[in-house]
Amino acid sequence: MPNIELTFDIENIDWEHACTIFERAPLGTRKPDRLQKIFENSQLVCFAWDNGTLVGLARALSDQVAWSVIYDLCMFPEYQGQGLGKRMMRAMIERLDTPNVQLHSVPAMMGFYEKLGFRKMTTAMVLTADPERLERGGYII
Repeated sequence: MPNIELTFDIENIDWEHACTIFERAPLGTRKPDRLQKIFENSQLVCFAWDNGTLVGLARALSDQVAWSVIYDLCMFPEYQGQGLGKRMMRAMIERLDTPNVQLHSVPAMMGFYEKLGFRKMTTAMVLTADPERLERGGYII
């Protein structure tokens, strides 16, 4: 993917367009104002651009010492399977620079992350306002 540029700041993001990426990825629907606030409040953001068009995005939270957590790696389906996700993940992990990186993934993408060296955890838990939705999606048991 020679034309893909990665950027790590929030400048010039069309949040409506970013929501379209989530929908087509498919990672569900997002509201532009809420998505913008989520990314603004994240310590690390990553955006993938193909000749000036936003095609992928991801974000992470970190204590900047021991642990980081990556969320929301997504891209248009036509960019999946071409190495862009690996490139974005490696760039984020390098910038996070913590010895432990956890992530949240849709169940269908677990194999992708395992190929990058991530391992399934047996001790993670969640307290959520909508457990039924997470259960339907296969995120919790």
